[in-house]
Order: sequence, then structure tokens, then C-alpha cells
Amino acid sequence: MGDTPPFDSLDGLAGWAAGLGYRALQVPTSAPGLFDLATAADSQTYCDDVRGRLAEHGLVISELSTHLQGQLLAVHPAYDTLFDGFADPSVRGRPADRAEWAAAQLKLAARASQRLGLKAHATFSGSLAWPYLYPWPPRPPGLVEAAFAELARRWRPVLDAFDEAGTDVCYELHPGEDLFDGATFERFLEAVDHHPRANILYDPSHMVLQQMDYLAFIDVFHARIKAFHVKDAEFRPSARQGVYGGYAPWVDRAGRFRSLGDGQIDFKAIFSKLTQYGYDGWAVLEWECCLKHPEDGAREGAAFIRDHMIRRTERAFDDFADAGVDHGRLRPLLGLSA
Repeated sequence: MGDTPPFDSLDGLAGWAAGLGYRALQVPTSAPGLFDLATAADSQTYCDDVRGRLAEHGLVISELSTHLQGQLLAVHPAYDTLFDGFADPSVRGRPADRAEWAAAQLKLAARASQRLGLKAHATFSGSLAWPYLYPWPPRPPGLVEAAFAELARRWRPVLDAFDEAGTDVCYELHPGEDLFDGATFERFLEAVDHHPRANILYDPSHMVLQQMDYLAFIDVFHARIKAFHVKDAEFRPSARQGVYGGYAPWVDRAGRFRSLGDGQIDFKAIFSKLTQYGYDGWAVLEWECCLKHPEDGAREGAAFIRDHMIRRTERAFDDFADAGVDHGRLRPLLGLSA
């Protein structure tokens, strides 16, 4: 998105993306000039018009995104000033009203997703406990539990709204949010009684920067992975810096986001595991490289994703060698009486 064509309108972005080989757009809902969330929630005509405009370019919507609104559902006071700029001007400076506005935005997104026929939605969880991640002095007992209980209280009616809409809420597990890894997602899932709409937007780049096993993560959480950001990263620790290198500018950090193919992530293994477990959602390029120009990253990204897609085989490679033994002969094959 930008101030000059083709990046200043939905139609311009659609034509540009289609020309690069993309098949869908993940549409943010925080820019009314691009997508009017309130209108989409109440008007099937508007939603049909948006879909029609994208279809003219051979595109569909993969998901709507409420990353900014989800973040504003729960904000620790330390971040009030910084996050106020993401909110509607009418609620800035009033944290309680800002959270209510964010909840209303999320419920609008549920209704809009239903009108658009979308099965997944991308968002952030927000955070109340993040300032206490690695605290000194030690945090008091029960603080994290209280934070997650409140986070669950705020999210439950939103999750119910998405359940009514038939759409999964996919939390991008991200440092700065209270849901930033598998353990925090499990804690939240327990707090919302394993709500069926509480799911994961899988982004391996954030796991590399935390030095997590991003492949084993799929083995553990594949049933809850309903969205996928294809974003590369690298982690190169030094004598001066490790995982807490966030005071440095991005280009100087040990952990950096990179364009697809320029980092360390094993995407062949990721696409293989997602195919193995039957993932049927979108693979969405998210570009945040600290070095390469975004237009170059976008141009290379479509081909990169396409080349990693796997058409699942319909039969085992050794089916030709099936001896055709009937069920009644299984025990004799084991040396047992029939």
C-alpha cells in the first residue's frame, strides 16, 4: 500500500499483484480507502462488488486481516501512546473505549468474512503481559495467569462471533503479543476452553528469531494451523548480540527478516509437512526484508511460492507391487494359525 499508483487503490494493487502471478490478496481492514469494513459487514452488495473487482484480475480474497484492531483489544499501559495512533481518533487517549472499539471492529470483520465466504481470518492477540516476559525484579505469582484470564475474557465474545460466521480466527504468533509461541497459544487455548475458532496463523520467521523448532511446531499444532505467512528470516548470533537484539536497527540485528530464498528457512520441509497434514489454506507472501526492495521481493515471491506448492499424490509409489493377498491370509503370513 502507498500513496502512488498502483499501490493507492484496491484495483491498482489487484492488477499489480495479478501481473506478478499471485492468485489472491490478504486484505487489511484498517485502511478504509482500500476496504470499508463497516460497509462490508452490513452490505452483501458491497462485498459482491469487491469480489467482482478482484475477479476481473483473476484474484480472490484469501483472508481479511485485523492485525491492528486485534492488537488494540489488549494493550498494556506502557504502550498506550504508541498504539493510540492505530485507533480511531474518537477513542484515542481512552484505553477502555479503545478496547471496545477494537472488539466492535473484530465483530464487523466476522460478519464481513461471512459475507465474503472466507473460512479464515488473520489477526494479532494483543498483549497485557509482554512487559513481564523477562522481568527484573521477578514478576509476582499469578500475574501471567491473570493476564491470560483477562485476554480470554476479551476474546471469547469475538471468537463466538466468528463461530457464528463460520470463520476461524488465526492468531499470528508474534513477539510483542501475548500469543508469541506454542506454549502461550496453549495457555490461551486452555483459557478459552479450547474454542474451535481459536487457531494459528503459521509464520516460521517469528519462530526462527526465537530459535524455535518451526518444523516440529507443525507436528504439534497442525490441527490448529489454518493460515500461513510465507516469510523468510535468518538468525546469526555474534559475540555482541543474540535473541534480545531488538534495540539495534533491523539491518544490524542477529535475527532479521529476509525476502523469500534469502534467509535460512527450509520451505521445502515446511510445504512438505503442511501437505502431509492436509493443510488446505492459502500460502500468503508477507514481505518484511531489511535489505531487498519490496517490489523485487514481491516479484520473486510469487514464483518462489508456486515452485514450492505440492500436488499431493493419489496413490503410494509402491502400489504396483501389491501382492493382492486377501484378509484371510494375514495370520498365516505371520506364521500363525488361520
